[in-house]
Amino acid sequence: MEQRFKIYFTSDTHGHIFPVNYAANRPEASGLLNMAAQIEKDGDTLVLDGGDSLQGTPLVQYYLEHRADWPLHPVAAAFNAMGLDYFTLGNHDFNFGYEALEDFLGAMRGQCLCANVQDLGGRLPLKPWAVHTLANGLRVGVTGIVTDYVNVWEQPQNLEQLRVTDAFEAARAAREALRPLCDVCVCIYHGGFEEELATGRLLSDSGENVACRMARELDFDLLLTGHQHMAVEGVRLANTWAVQPPANAGVCLLVEGRREGESTRFASRFLPAGETHSAQPYEALLGLEKAVQNWLDEPIGTLENPILPEEKLDAALHGSRVAALFNQVQLDATGADVSCTSLGNDPVGLASPVTMRGVTAAYLFANTLVTLEVTEEVIRRCLERCAAYFELENGQPKVSAAFLQPKVEHYNYDFFAGLDYTFDLRRPVGQRVVYLARLNGEPLGPGPLRLCTSNYRATGTGGYEVLRDCPVLWRGSVELPDMVARYIRDHSPVGTLNNASFRVIW
Repeated sequence: MEQRFKIYFTSDTHGHIFPVNYAANRPEASGLLNMAAQIEKDGDTLVLDGGDSLQGTPLVQYYLEHRADWPLHPVAAAFNAMGLDYFTLGNHDFNFGYEALEDFLGAMRGQCLCANVQDLGGRLPLKPWAVHTLANGLRVGVTGIVTDYVNVWEQPQNLEQLRVTDAFEAARAAREALRPLCDVCVCIYHGGFEEELATGRLLSDSGENVACRMARELDFDLLLTGHQHMAVEGVRLANTWAVQPPANAGVCLLVEGRREGESTRFASRFLPAGETHSAQPYEALLGLEKAVQNWLDEPIGTLENPILPEEKLDAALHGSRVAALFNQVQLDATGADVSCTSLGNDPVGLASPVTMRGVTAAYLFANTLVTLEVTEEVIRRCLERCAAYFELENGQPKVSAAFLQPKVEHYNYDFFAGLDYTFDLRRPVGQRVVYLARLNGEPLGPGPLRLCTSNYRATGTGGYEVLRDCPVLWRGSVELPDMVARYIRDHSPVGTLNNASFRVIW
């Protein structure tokens, strides 16, 4: 007898609830509320999510800072409208501390499954796995796993009441527990593929992403991945069918399964969010959305000269005024000798008067600041990583494929302040820094330097492993967009910032 079932899967929705592009201030066909209208649920259907839900838009940022004023949790309300059955946590869901996570999970009707998260506080409704019997009698076992790189990235105070254990070993234990209890075994993994899917080429052995190993060694029937923001409509890895939706709730994945005897076959396709939504919870959340829009449009201050959107390659070759502003904020806040910052994947500028909408569009991340003790050699190795952003084609620079595949990562090119340096792209990768000095031309010297960077970069992520073991001198708790807004208020009109000097030759 053939038993059919459907699974709707979202992941890395990053706070996209309303069909709105906040940076461009226009509607768009995206968001969990529109996604809910596309889901057709019956007794043989499951709705699942792979995490990273609490960070990414001004709406969730504003809500988390004012949640006492808004009794309806917007993310939970949207997922509840979708009929979400099970979900796991993403690394960004830990960014706001234990109480914010408790509020979120308490408002969710679906069950949170996270086999490698131990709740030392004892207040979170977490389970390692569940078995769901469909109307047709099929037993579907589901577990959830989050990349254990949470331990590398997250601020220690946010994990004081939590323990994140080895992702692969927790997945193995969950699979063994589920094996005799279910007909179809599903793993929701907030992690991605460590290999290039088309060629099998190893992309990273860090352990941040281990989906290929899970598929080969653990024999899940279905592996629902996330974290990398890749569009993987469906791929067969050993005996496992694996998928991954792109980020920001523009599409979800519809996975259709057929179970006959001991065999399960899958087909999957992307399902667009569409342009419609139900009246609820849209109308119940509309007051919060209007408050967010008003907050975004409040003037903060002015610039002497507006900054037009900066193309990625041009900024990396010739400098970025936006990055110079962020670095100045970091230098002023910490008194560091050197600062580095990155920008998002899309070209950004900053209009004047400056609004919170402009700041949050220019700096997309919920990052705080860390000051590290570094040496000249550490700085040099970081700059070599930056220089690897370029490759030459017919003698002209372009963005290296290593920063574009399998995931676009312009944000792993860093702009430095407090330094004067030169890249020579005619030299091999790893040997391109041909000049390095302080901004005044003096050598960096043998002694230690203070480098201010984001808490994300301080962990060594993005190819900056050399930073991972550097002593931490100071950790901040205020997110950088708020620090940028404060700086602009205090220094308006903000003029041209000359806090770096670099050249790229080819």
